[in-house]
Amino acid sequence: MGTTVTDNPDASRFEITVDDTVAGWVDYREHEGEYALPHTRVLPEFEGRGIGSELIVQTLRTIAERQGSVLPFCPFIPKVLHDNPELIDLVPADQRETFGL
Repeated sequence: MGTTVTDNPDASRFEITVDDTVAGWVDYREHEGEYALPHTRVLPEFEGRGIGSELIVQTLRTIAERQGSVLPFCPFIPKVLHDNPELIDLVPADQRETFGL
């Protein structure tokens, strides 16, 4: 199973593909390097494989490479951040409590 996460700026979302098939995405609204992430979706046929976590981790790493910050409104993202504490710094310190971080 080959997966790839790419930014699709025309759709304002990061997408994960499995063997060239879109398996899920995380929507974003970007303003001056701050990414609000309101919704994550994994298609039913790809659920239960860790696709969602992989999508979020790779999305956060891409945002980190861009020196951006994250507002994780989707309730799944803070759960992934708890499992990957090295990425929590992407959430502004004054916003972490809002998201349970």
